[in-house]
Amino acid sequence: QVQLVESGGGLVQTGGSLRLSCAAAGLTFSGYSVGWFRQAPGREREFVAAIVWSGGSTYYADSAKDRFACSRDFALSSVKLQMNSLKPEDTAVYFCAVKRGSNGWGIRRLDEYIYWGQGTQVTVSS
Repeated sequence: QVQLVESGGGLVQTGGSLRLSCAAAGLTFSGYSVGWFRQAPGREREFVAAIVWSGGSTYYADSAKDRFACSRDFALSSVKLQMNSLKPEDTAVYFCAVKRGSNGWGIRRLDEYIYWGQGTQVTVSS
């Protein structure tokens, strides 16, 4: 059984930073892509960033570009999302998810992802 676990969320002031981590049990990321999504209260879940494990290609939503960075941690077999210059509008539950494939196709589409974590809360105070 595959289980994804996010960690690293919390409360931070505007302009601060957080680093989220996504680890998997029952699955190795090789051959998969790992995405980060977020969902704020009353809003739909949206794509934030993703990384192809094999090769490391990254993809970002416009809202995350230049502030967030997605990376692989080979030692811990996990994926990180470094979030800098956080804004109150970044407040949401952040989810990591896994999709098959390493070519970037459909990497921004929620329905392409087959495994999801439970999410971690990120709150940015103004």
